[in-house]
Amino acid sequence: MKKPDLEKINLLIVDDRPENIIALEALLQQDELNLISTTLPNEALRICWEMDISIAMIDVQMPGMDGFELVEILKSNPRTKDILVIFVTAISTETKYAIKGLHTGAVDYLYKPLNPYLVAAKVNSFLQLVRYQNDIKKKNRELEAFQKLLIEAKEHAEQGKKIKENFLANMSHEIRTPINGIIGIATLLHKTTLSTEQLEMISLLQISSESLLGVINDILDLSKIEAGKFKITRNETNLAKNCLSVINLLTIRAKEKDISLNYEFDNDLPDFINADSLRLNQILMNLIGNAIKFTDQGGVTLKVEVLNRKGNSAQIKFSVTDTGIGIAKKNIAKIFETFEQAEDQTTLQFGGTGLGLSIVKNLAELKGGELEVSSELNVGSVFSFTNWYELVKGTNVDKSLNAASFAPFENTKVLVAEDNLINQFVIKKILGDWNISFDMVENGQLAIEKLENNDYNLILMDTFMPVMSGLEAIRLIRGGAIQGKENIPIITFSAAVLDDDKKTAIDAGANDVVSKPFEMEVLYNKMKLLVK
Repeated sequence: MKKPDLEKINLLIVDDRPENIIALEALLQQDELNLISTTLPNEALRICWEMDISIAMIDVQMPGMDGFELVEILKSNPRTKDILVIFVTAISTETKYAIKGLHTGAVDYLYKPLNPYLVAAKVNSFLQLVRYQNDIKKKNRELEAFQKLLIEAKEHAEQGKKIKENFLANMSHEIRTPINGIIGIATLLHKTTLSTEQLEMISLLQISSESLLGVINDILDLSKIEAGKFKITRNETNLAKNCLSVINLLTIRAKEKDISLNYEFDNDLPDFINADSLRLNQILMNLIGNAIKFTDQGGVTLKVEVLNRKGNSAQIKFSVTDTGIGIAKKNIAKIFETFEQAEDQTTLQFGGTGLGLSIVKNLAELKGGELEVSSELNVGSVFSFTNWYELVKGTNVDKSLNAASFAPFENTKVLVAEDNLINQFVIKKILGDWNISFDMVENGQLAIEKLENNDYNLILMDTFMPVMSGLEAIRLIRGGAIQGKENIPIITFSAAVLDDDKKTAIDAGANDVVSKPFEMEVLYNKMKLLVK
C-alpha cells in the first residue's frame, strides 16, 4: 500500500487480482493523484476510515465480500458516505448489475476489458468534481469560522452594550437621586418666607441643578439614539407658547450676561401643530442656550417663520441668531460631532460637554427636519432648524398646575420606601402638605414587613434600595406574599430613565413610574388617579 501525499487527491483501487491493480495504476498515474491500493475489502474499509479518500475504483466480484457489500458499508457510514465510487467488473454487462451498482451508491459502472481513454476521461471528470467539492467544503469551513467569529463578536457587542446600559442606569440613579433632593428642597424653600437675596440664591441653586440634570439627560439621549431606541412622539402643540416657554426659561441666563434675548414670530404662524413638543423644546433649548453661552455682547434672537404651506401642512423654520464669537468655516462640521467643540480652548473658556449640538443634529434627523448653520468668526452665528408640520385645530391648551390645584387628600395613608435621607425629607414635606398620613421605611424588606401589619391606600417605592430593591418587593407583593394585598396600587420612583428601566418596573407589577427628579404636579396627578 502506498502512502498518500496529503496535498493530492486520494484514489483507492480495490481488486482481488494484483495484476488488475498494476494495470489501473499505470493507466491513472498523474501528479495530482495519490494512488492507494489493496486486494482485501476489509483492508479497504480501514483505509477509507483512516484516510481522506475522494474516489474509489472497486471490483464487483471478490472473495469474502463483493463490491456491492463493500460500497453499502461505505455509504452507511457518515465519514465515508461521500466517496465517489466507480464499479469495475468483468462478470456481466447486463443492465441489472449496473442498476444495482448505481442504487448501491456508485457514480459510474465500467466493464472489463477497460478502454484506457474512456477510463482516463471519466476519472479526470470525477477529479474535477472532487476539486469542486473540496472548494465547497473549504468555503463552508471558512463560512462556519466566520459565522463563529460573528457570533462571538455579537456576544461581545451585546455584553458591552449591557455593561454600558448598566453603567448608565447606575450613573443616572446615583446622580439623579441627589439632584432630586436638591431641586425638591429648593422648591420647598421657595414656599417659605425668604429675603430677596435668599430667593436669588435659591434660583441659582435650581439653575445649577437643572444644568447638571441637563448633562445627564444629554448622555442618556445620545445612548438611546445610538441604540436605536429613541422615540419621537407627536401630539397637539401650541407653537407660540412652546417657544415662549423656552425663552422664559433662558431669560435669566441672558440677563446674567447683560445681553438681550428676543423673539420674532411670523404673523402667519399657526396656533397649533402636531409635533413632539418635548424634543422641539430640547432643540430650541440647546440652540438658544449655546448662543447665550458664546455671546458676551449684543444679543440672541429666536425667529419662527412659515416658509411654505401645502394642504394641511406648513414648513416652519426656527432660526437662532447671535452676535457671539462665531465659528471658523473649517470647524463648522466638527461642532456636530459628539464631545467636540470648535476649538480646544473653547471648553476651557466657556465650559460644556460638546454634546448639545450632536443631540440637536440627531433630533433634527429623527424628526425628518434639516439643520443648517452659517457663521463668521468674531461676528456671530445663525443656527436654523426647518421641518414640515401637520396643522391641527387647538382644543385644550395645557396649563401648568398652580398651588391651588393641590387639593388635600382625604383619609389617605401611604407607605413610602426610600433610602435617601434628603429624598425622605422632601417626600415627607410634600405628603404632609397634601394632608396624607404615611409610614417611611428604608428598603423593600421593611416595606413588606410594614405592609403585613398595616393597611395603605398606596405605596411609593424607590426602585434601587439596599437589602431588598423596590422591584423585588413589588414582585413579592404581586406574587401574593401578603395575602389580600396583591393589588395595592404602587408607584415607583426611578432615577434610571431608560425606556427599558421603566418597562422593567411595569413588568414587575408597578402601576406607574415617576422619574427622579420629579415634579410635584406629576406625582400629585398620578397619585390622584390611583388612590380610591
